[in-house]
Amino acid sequence: MAINAVLFDFSGTLFRLEQQDGWLDDVRDDDGEVLDVEAQTELMRRMTAPVEQSVELDEEHLYAWHNRDRDPELHRKVYLEVLRLSGVPRRDQAEALYAQLVAPDQWTPYPDTEAALKAVASSGRKAGVLSNIAFDIRPAFGQRGWDAHVAEFTLSFEVGAVKPEPEIFQNAIERLGVRAEETLMVGDSEEADGGARALGCRFALVDPLPTAQRPDALLGVLREHGVL
Repeated sequence: MAINAVLFDFSGTLFRLEQQDGWLDDVRDDDGEVLDVEAQTELMRRMTAPVEQSVELDEEHLYAWHNRDRDPELHRKVYLEVLRLSGVPRRDQAEALYAQLVAPDQWTPYPDTEAALKAVASSGRKAGVLSNIAFDIRPAFGQRGWDAHVAEFTLSFEVGAVKPEPEIFQNAIERLGVRAEETLMVGDSEEADGGARALGCRFALVDPLPTAQRPDALLGVLREHGVL
């Protein structure tokens, strides 16, 4: 069956949170030492990991972790704890870093994001964004004019379901007005995004590499699946 709609994940697929100059310059660990490059890299990984739990959490914060993308307050609570346990003991610094995490204008698009969204929309197909996320990412698209190419945004904290639960995929498909069999899901997580296959969607995996290292993976996927 021909593909008539493409659903794109957000983090690690269309955009990536990448460290900007100055973000971690003054962050110090429990010993008062500035974080070295390795520690900074690991901290960024923990802030953006789509599925895996990167630190040991108590029962209260473990509940928040499992429900973080359904509730903005739980998201904030658990990520501040993750930062604390990852070597950012000062609350003010953790809050400053968290503010960067949830600021759409701090996220960097992949080089072919605009072209991929435009290609889907201009072909007469529908493009949607489906994300496990606890904040509104529409401004990241709107400030660039790319929202014109996106038919629907399905965000977990707004619909009360998270990938790989079938409900969130069903919600996205219904919003686009298509059948699962004619929908391609593109994402960076086999576990989360790959859940679309349970409904009959096709699935394409992309590697959440730094944006400079992944110039055209989205366009490549669209070609492979006959969208381009």
